[in-house]
Amino acid sequence: MSCHDKVTLLNVCCLLPWADMEPSLLSLEKLDRSSPDLWPEQIPGVYDFAPLLSPQLSPDPQNLDLEEQDINLLYQFRLLTALEIIEEVKKLQNVAYQLGLEEAKEMTRGKYLHILNNKKPK
Repeated sequence: MSCHDKVTLLNVCCLLPWADMEPSLLSLEKLDRSSPDLWPEQIPGVYDFAPLLSPQLSPDPQNLDLEEQDINLLYQFRLLTALEIIEEVKKLQNVAYQLGLEEAKEMTRGKYLHILNNKKPK
């Protein structure tokens, strides 16, 4: 790119609404194809085959191994309002955080006591 081209590019960038963008980030590439809809399939037949293997959005209820306690909990959650569900999620996050802190303490304790060393004494 010549010096004249760089100055012209800089002037064009200053006129554009995103003028604060660095000129080195501007791409002048022109695509040969006019539309993604007209692009040929990379692998013929893949558009017909892909939906057959896509996962289901929700699992089959018969394949779930739910205990009575789990089902009762689901029924309780069903009766909650959106704000109450958010509060339950916050409680779960707090419990998970506290559990992480506890685990970190135990790992540190194990490190100081050399419990997790791979070397066995001879």
